[in-house]
Amino acid sequence: MGTGTGMSVQILSVLLLLALVCDGADMELNSHSFPKDFVFGTGSSSYQYEGAHKEGGKGPSSWDTFSHIPGKVLNNDTGDVANDFYHRYKDDVKLLKDMNLDAFRFSIAWTRILPNGSLSGGINKEGVAFYNNLIDEVIANGLKPFVAIFHWDTPQALETKYGGFLSENIIKDYLDFADVCFREFGDRVKFWITFNEPLMYIQQGYVNGVFAPGRCSPYISKSCFGGDSAREPYIVAHNIILAHAKAVRLYRAKYQPSQRGQIGIIVVSHWFVPNSDTDADKDAVQRSLDFMLGWYMDPIVHGEYPGTMRDWLGVRLPRFTAEQAALVKGSYDFIGINYYTSYYTTNVPPPNEHEQSYFGDIRANTSGYRNGVPIGEPEFVPIFFNYPAGLRELLLYINRRYKSPVLYVTETGIAEGNNASIPIKEALKDGHRISFHSNHMQSVNHAIRDGVNVKGYFSWTFMDCFECGDG
Repeated sequence: MGTGTGMSVQILSVLLLLALVCDGADMELNSHSFPKDFVFGTGSSSYQYEGAHKEGGKGPSSWDTFSHIPGKVLNNDTGDVANDFYHRYKDDVKLLKDMNLDAFRFSIAWTRILPNGSLSGGINKEGVAFYNNLIDEVIANGLKPFVAIFHWDTPQALETKYGGFLSENIIKDYLDFADVCFREFGDRVKFWITFNEPLMYIQQGYVNGVFAPGRCSPYISKSCFGGDSAREPYIVAHNIILAHAKAVRLYRAKYQPSQRGQIGIIVVSHWFVPNSDTDADKDAVQRSLDFMLGWYMDPIVHGEYPGTMRDWLGVRLPRFTAEQAALVKGSYDFIGINYYTSYYTTNVPPPNEHEQSYFGDIRANTSGYRNGVPIGEPEFVPIFFNYPAGLRELLLYINRRYKSPVLYVTETGIAEGNNASIPIKEALKDGHRISFHSNHMQSVNHAIRDGVNVKGYFSWTFMDCFECGDG
């Protein structure tokens, strides 16, 4: 997923799945089960796929730096080569066509366009040419490109210069980067994503310290590169939301009238079920949703952070000025939602003031088990449980709370371990994954019939790749 948790999608299973020749649990699922313009696709990201980390004029990103620090990624793997997509993209896009897909989601590496992150360092013509060629190849094979401007690979030069997204200075540099993307590629790209999963970028990079740039409070880990997980996550999120909103305003004013594309953001959320019928556990569910989903959705739909966050965090939570609130509110044409699992949720007391962090602020414990019984079938990744009903409930919740936005399910999927002992013919049957997607598409179909405007479903990921933190 965007979290980099070992998702694989094997060719035959996706061909079977997305040709929609599978049976659901309670109804037959086929292409006519979905709206005429519904999109089936799969996704990728620049650092996890491209490789060629020093080729074609590309500058270093925070992930190029982070993955080369011993012990930061499992087996000390890096994305230096990854899937070698930079050199093999034509063959890979042909596979996408052979799978009968409608769309391909990928991201643009900031430092492949602006090597030092800023316009002052010049625009890299080789990088522009690569993405032009990739976009042309995607379209020539009958696929719609869904393009993310940022998927966690902050320019290292900007991390060094002013601390990356910890500084409001990055908003201008991000806007300049977005402007180049819109200008160079927007005549063909009709679906723009400003940010992929800011929550995971912040949670893992500024709370746990296990993703680039590797920051957290000392009590969480002594190996972090400084940090304050009681404050930094909220500062970074605030700058990301403002950068997102300014990019949307730029696109709408300068490019959308002629290019006629759409622009949105991708958020991620679990679904949460109270561990008991107590009001305390029900409140913990709401806090869990607010601190995971509402943190981003409330500002861009309603113009301010959720009340649960404002009331609890006080001065630790930056506030929008009246002008910023007007800028942020309504800054989307569509929302991408990534979903993988659901949890039981239990209220817990607040943390010691010396051990404050994002997770402690939620004041909730989550578990896939209640009285020893899992909420859904446990998956290979221990934190994930196969619970398709959670996707339907999440879509219905977003529809109710956030003014019925246009939605795309931009990620869902399952992981599995590498097992070279399984014969390839057996591995390609992949019944578990086919069942997973069939059941989750059933949930999407139910949500659509209940009035949710879902317009697409993307599996994560197109193929095995470099996984953030896991190699």
